[in-house]
Amino acid sequence: MVEFVKDGATGMEKVLLREPGGATAQIHLYGGHVTSWKNEKGEEMLFLSSKAIFRPPKAIRGGIPVCFPQFGGFGALEQHGFARNRMWTVDPNPPPPPPFAGTGPNKPYIDLVLKPADDELKIWPHNFELYQRVMLGFHGELTSIIRVRNTDNKPFTFTFALHTYLSVSDISEVRIEGLETLDFLDNLRDKERLTEQGDAITFDSEVDRIYMGTPTKIAVIDHEKKRTFVLKKEGLPDAVVWNPWEKKAKAMADFGDDEYKHMLCLEAAAVEKPITLKPGEEWKARQEISAVPSSYFSGQLDPCKVLNG
Repeated sequence: MVEFVKDGATGMEKVLLREPGGATAQIHLYGGHVTSWKNEKGEEMLFLSSKAIFRPPKAIRGGIPVCFPQFGGFGALEQHGFARNRMWTVDPNPPPPPPFAGTGPNKPYIDLVLKPADDELKIWPHNFELYQRVMLGFHGELTSIIRVRNTDNKPFTFTFALHTYLSVSDISEVRIEGLETLDFLDNLRDKERLTEQGDAITFDSEVDRIYMGTPTKIAVIDHEKKRTFVLKKEGLPDAVVWNPWEKKAKAMADFGDDEYKHMLCLEAAAVEKPITLKPGEEWKARQEISAVPSSYFSGQLDPCKVLNG
């Protein structure tokens, strides 16, 4: 089911997707921004700050912001680009609907598009079309399919990220597997290039890293909730890992002082090697997030099987 509604609290237009098994997703047209993803039990999988500001020009704090045409850069552009705080529209000419396996109704999905207005052209003088299909799978998995098309008469270069905020029980009890032994740029050390030494990433202080040449599958194991998030990605070779920890959380007006304990950003990205499109060319990427019941301590799930499966 696909339903178009207005948010009662903010008046903003949003889209609700409901999968027959009970999973749901909510996408605000402001930012083309996924702000909720719930499993069949109604449990929220994404973090959204209680202090999030649903008002331009501020980007919504939480969910899955779309970072384009840059991630982490500075200059005339906003740090993470302008796509996350502009109004998207429903694509009037979407691609054919996705195929589905087995019986039952089609997967619920919505196609959105962002094209530059005069304000964007003043700060980034390139004509483009940015498309996003958000889709719920038969098992409640959340998929974002991204396309960027160069509609200009000259090449342009960009970086990109899906700034996914996952909801976790306690950041101190979470580990990420799949990034061990990889090189990363440490944003807390002026982008110094280092190599991951641990057998997994765990958290006891602020983390802000860009891992490069990452695998297509990464697992986030939440011991307390006995849940593992599996992030699968295509066309997005990098992965950003971020948690602001206590000091930085208190410095953000749109972030609760203690909310850092219950969130983790794991972001599929293309940052190290910017993408260049010639006129008429198109770039595609895909991210799928699923959540499976697991308990690392009990041995019910071997994280390596999740990554290799």
